[in-house]
Amino acid sequence: MSVDAPPRSLLAPAPTCGPRPPAGAAPPVQWLPLSLFLLVGAVLTGLVAAEHGARQAVLLALGVGLGFALFHSRFGFTSAWRQLVAVGNGSGLRAHTLLLGTTATLFALIIGTGTGLFGSTPAPTAGPLGVGLLLGAFLFGAGMQLGGACASGTLFAVGSGQGTIVLTLLGFVAGSVLYTWQYELVADLPALPAVVLAEHIGWFGSWVVTIVALLAVVLVSRAVQARRNPPPAGAVATSTGVARVVRGAWPMLVGAVVLAVLGAGVLLVSGGAWGVTSAFGLWGAKVLQLIGLHPQTWAFWQQPAQARMLAGPVLADKTSLTDIGIMVGAAVAAAAGGVWVLHRSIPWRTALAAVLGGIIMGVGARLASGCNIGAYLAGIASGSLSGWVWGLAALVGTWVGLRGRRLFGLTNPKPSDSVC
Repeated sequence: MSVDAPPRSLLAPAPTCGPRPPAGAAPPVQWLPLSLFLLVGAVLTGLVAAEHGARQAVLLALGVGLGFALFHSRFGFTSAWRQLVAVGNGSGLRAHTLLLGTTATLFALIIGTGTGLFGSTPAPTAGPLGVGLLLGAFLFGAGMQLGGACASGTLFAVGSGQGTIVLTLLGFVAGSVLYTWQYELVADLPALPAVVLAEHIGWFGSWVVTIVALLAVVLVSRAVQARRNPPPAGAVATSTGVARVVRGAWPMLVGAVVLAVLGAGVLLVSGGAWGVTSAFGLWGAKVLQLIGLHPQTWAFWQQPAQARMLAGPVLADKTSLTDIGIMVGAAVAAAAGGVWVLHRSIPWRTALAAVLGGIIMGVGARLASGCNIGAYLAGIASGSLSGWVWGLAALVGTWVGLRGRRLFGLTNPKPSDSVC
C-alpha cells in the first residue's frame, strides 16, 4: 500500500511505494573547469558571430541555454520511459507532457501568426507516415536503452564528462554515416503523406486537440502508476535558495518550461524546430572528407539541401550550433554544480552496449526523419500525427531495449527497489 495519500487532483503527486529520498547537498563549485568552459563558450560565440553573423551566434547561445537546462533538470527521455515501462512510474512522462504542451502552445502562437526573427518564416515539423517512421522510432527506442541516453541526453551527458556516453555519441555518428551511405536502400519505403492538424482545423483547433491528448496521457499514466505502485524516482544533490538556479537540481517540471521557451526561441530565430541528430551525419561526413574519402558522391549528399549542408562549414549549420551549445552549456552547469567528471574506467560490456545503442539510434533517427527532439517533441508540438506515431513506436522499442540491456549486464528498475 502506498504511504502517500491518494491524489485528489492532477497536481497532487501520484502514489509510490515509499517517499522520495531527500536530496543531498551539492559539492563545491569546480572553478577551474567552470572558468574554462565559460571561456570556451564566450570565444566560440564570438567566433561564430564574426564568421557567420548574429543569427548563428544566437542559435549557439540558445544551445548553451538548452544544455544548461537539460543538465540541471536532468531532463531525459531514456530514464523516464525506462521507469514507466519497467515499474510503472510515470513522473518523467508527465514532465514530458508539460514540455510538449508548453512547446505546442508557443509553436501555435509563433507559426500561427507567422512570427520570425532574422527574416525567418516559421514552419511546422511533420514527417510522412510509413514504414521508415515506424521502424526508425522502434529502433531508436531500443537503442537509447542500450546506449543509456536519447539524442538530447547524449549531448548533455557528454558535456558533463560521462565517458560512456561519449561512446554512445561516436556510435550515433557512425550509425548516421551508415544510413547516409546506404540511403538508396531505404529512400523509397512505403509511406503516406504527412498529416498536420492545423491544415484541417486551424492552429487553435490543433492546439486544443494536442492539449486534450496530452491530458489523456497524464490521466492514463497516473492510473497505471496507482495500480502498479512503483518506487519513487531518486533525488539529485542540490544547492538551495537562489544558488539552486545555477548550482542545483531543478524540478523536471521547471526544466520542461525552460526547455520549451528555449526551443521556441530556436523556431523564432531559424524558422525550424529544435533538432539534434541531422548534425551527426554531417559531422561523420566531414571526418570522412578529412581522411580522403568522398561521401559527397553518395546519393544522400547529392540531394540539393543536403549538398548545401555538406558544402558549408559546420559552424554555419543550425543543428550543429545548437548541439555544440548543448554540450558547452551542460559542461558549465556540471562544473557549477561541482559534479563535472571525466569517467575513464568503463566495463567492456557497457562500452559495447553504448556503441551499439548509438549506432542503432543513428540509423533509427534517420529512418524516422528525427529523434526524440526533432520527430517526437517537434512533431507533437507542431500538431503532426507523425510525432504521436513516433512516440508509440519508440515506447515499443523501449520494451525491447529493456530486455536487451540484460545481455550487457545493465540493470533495469524493479518494484522492490527503494528508488527507480
